[in-house]
Amino acid sequence: MFKGIAASQGIAVAKVYKLQQPVLDIQKASVEDTAAEVEKVEKAFAKTVSDIEKIKEVASKHLKEEELAIFDAHLMMANDPDYKAQIIDKVNTEKINAEAAADEVSKAMVEMFEAMDNEYFKERAADIKDVSFRLLCNLTGKEIPNLATLDSPVVIVAKDLTPSDTGSLNKEFAKGFATEVGGRTSHSAIMARSLEIPAIVGVKGILDATTNGQTIILDAIAGEVILDPSEDQIKEYEKKAADFAAEKEALRKLKDEPTVSKDGHKVLAVGNIGSPADVDGVLANGGEGVGLFRTEFLYMKSEDDFPSEDVQYEAYKAVLEGMAGKPVVIRTLDIGGDKKLKYYSFPEEMNPFLGVRAIRFCLQRKDIFRTQLRALLRASVYGKLCIMFPMIATVNEFKEAKALYDEERAKLIAEGVKVADDVEVGCMIEIPAAAVLAEKLAKYADFFSIGTNDLIQYSMAADRMSEPVSYLYQPLNPSILRLVKMTIDGSHAHGKWCGMCGEMAGDELAAPVLLGLGLDEFSMSATSILRARRMINSLSYEEMKVMADKAVELDTMEEVTDLVKASIGK
Repeated sequence: MFKGIAASQGIAVAKVYKLQQPVLDIQKASVEDTAAEVEKVEKAFAKTVSDIEKIKEVASKHLKEEELAIFDAHLMMANDPDYKAQIIDKVNTEKINAEAAADEVSKAMVEMFEAMDNEYFKERAADIKDVSFRLLCNLTGKEIPNLATLDSPVVIVAKDLTPSDTGSLNKEFAKGFATEVGGRTSHSAIMARSLEIPAIVGVKGILDATTNGQTIILDAIAGEVILDPSEDQIKEYEKKAADFAAEKEALRKLKDEPTVSKDGHKVLAVGNIGSPADVDGVLANGGEGVGLFRTEFLYMKSEDDFPSEDVQYEAYKAVLEGMAGKPVVIRTLDIGGDKKLKYYSFPEEMNPFLGVRAIRFCLQRKDIFRTQLRALLRASVYGKLCIMFPMIATVNEFKEAKALYDEERAKLIAEGVKVADDVEVGCMIEIPAAAVLAEKLAKYADFFSIGTNDLIQYSMAADRMSEPVSYLYQPLNPSILRLVKMTIDGSHAHGKWCGMCGEMAGDELAAPVLLGLGLDEFSMSATSILRARRMINSLSYEEMKVMADKAVELDTMEEVTDLVKASIGK
């Protein structure tokens, strides 16, 4: 048996399909006819662009807008004239073959990006590897395995899956996957959850241990992989798979039910979205609203400039109309850090994750911020709008952003434009300083939403995308629970509501503690809503309050986990 991290829940019993990429043996050779080599480069780039476009087209049928953004980044790289020009220049000046020139230029780019002390650029190195590998395969005539052509049920076993791989998956035949590397927040894990197929990542040694056609069991609930199972084990896990499918069906019966504890305490279970198209998924899973609309994807999708007021207005209007009066929390532009734009160059910073991003960028570029605020206010008449400012660290930051909102509201009214009277303006709590200041911030904000992904990594000083320190991603660590409690208590002290829009909100072990701490709104990926509702509906609010009070006084995450399990009978 092999162990790993259950990244997307489910059970699969099938044959192994080993995803093994072609081995490239690039030999450097002198050439006389450089024109012929340049033509090879041109053709290989054209085919690479065409390949990525086809993969994106396949992926668009089952992935969300925000998940498709990775293919836009790959297309931008494959269309980069400087990348191609460097290779052609090397062919012409050094009179070497096209594949050797492409290999040398690509490796130099990867090394340069990997050496940077900047997580965004390190991640781009992985993208360069993906695109350059496809380019080199096209130059050498090697065939890259196409997962879209699978025609029988399999579990894919690989070192890792690239965005191109996961984008090509056919759910009918790809019953799950196990990879040697990756974490819960890696591209492949996020896409597996979106596709609703079982996935286990970080399974060390699985590639060498398997052969094509071997029977494999993937228990992506316990995070276990079983090779060459006995007949009894196959029957056992086939039953578990059927039970899991039946459970999913039973969950659908909760779609139109409220989210209320068994002793009558009501909360909201709502969804996180990245585009208007994601509204259907929230409604299909019984979402009682949208707790986070990530507007940065509007900006990242735009080709040559910041999206206009009218373009934004149409997107916000579509979400508000689609949710038909249910509350919609729209986060203002959260750009910077690992989120870059094709048409805007951010200033060079030692650590952009702690630099000019989110509200800091908006307060420096007030023209861009005002355009978004106007679009939001114009759309406000089409539903129940809540506007949230991200990465607030101080009271003055929030007050400055709110003052700009008030100015734009007054201008629109003076222009005769109708805006809603009940727009709420809130604060995202993702910096520990803001959590500590919650009671002060609540005097000015209409609501809070806790962004636990950043709150945890900033509190622990540990990048959640870094595997060696992934053990410090501890939502149930008492230190995190205390910051959450401070935030909720601070909002309630002023009669304001508090939500949560990070991964923690959809964690079934975290839900009992969050309920007990008094969280009012749980926002998560659409596919997690019904499980969270079932969990909350089975709990006593009064009992969870007692348990949560104990949890924040404990020493370790493990002690909290044991307490929660004991409290809910697990």
